[in-house]
Amino acid sequence: MDRFDAMRVFTRIVELGSFTKAATDLGLPRATVTLAVQQLEARLGARLLHRTTREVSATPEGQLYYRRCTRVLAEVEDAEAELAQGAGKLRGKVRIHMVAGMAAHVVIPALPEFHERYPRIDVEVGTGDRAVDLTREGVDCALRAGVVDTPHLVVRRLAPMPQATCASTLYLARRGEPHSLESLDRHWAVNYVQATTGKPYPLDFVVRGELKQVTMNGVLTVMDSEAYVSGCLAHFGLIQVPAYRLETPMAEGRLREVLANTRPPPLPLALVHPYQRKVPPRVRLFMDWIAALCSKQFGTAAEDAPAED
Repeated sequence: MDRFDAMRVFTRIVELGSFTKAATDLGLPRATVTLAVQQLEARLGARLLHRTTREVSATPEGQLYYRRCTRVLAEVEDAEAELAQGAGKLRGKVRIHMVAGMAAHVVIPALPEFHERYPRIDVEVGTGDRAVDLTREGVDCALRAGVVDTPHLVVRRLAPMPQATCASTLYLARRGEPHSLESLDRHWAVNYVQATTGKPYPLDFVVRGELKQVTMNGVLTVMDSEAYVSGCLAHFGLIQVPAYRLETPMAEGRLREVLANTRPPPLPLALVHPYQRKVPPRVRLFMDWIAALCSKQFGTAAEDAPAED
């Protein structure tokens, strides 16, 4: 294994905290990864990693070497990518994470156009409501809805997503349609629980330019955005979601918007990536494509420039 490959192995071990995870991520046998680090430490004459039965972490010398390695590897990748991009041969894998609904209804249906333009770039889409640790889990970037308050991330704000309040047609036939916020005390909501607090999110309404929040009763509580929509389709009450999620069930007559004169405010949307890493050209290209896609889908972003959070 040459020096650059050994540096790549070492940086992935530090980022993932595991020889086994690094080997899997790089598609190498674990023994090869172990030998690469041993040879690297022997050549440098320094111990780079603390090894325990539970985790692997960098020594002070290893932390210094890691910072230098990431800079060197980024420069090499940039140089290679610049030549490849000029020749139309930019290649590699981009790993992105987002909620399942965004993947299924917005991003993946548009991916054929990206693949046609950049056939040598593979895209790996991870889904779920959990805020993944990008560095530790080997994810290049994430598409996140709501206010992003995670430290050590660069935040690129995208076009906010319009939202709507809705209920199933059968639920409304059974319990009547709410026509004011005051009438909501006679209705149910599917309660979506915040992972950090364990408390349900209130429903938001904009009344004459002022935000009003209403906490409603309900018999179904969920912790997943797909289950949230499913609960509404199963007639358990009102929900508030980005409007793109409602297009098909509303066209089919299964859901209906309510309180359209007091819609919730648009939901912030952002692309995030680790600030300590230089963004590889293929990732930067894909992030630009995502930003353009969201602008086309939802409108113009209020703030396009990346900013450290």
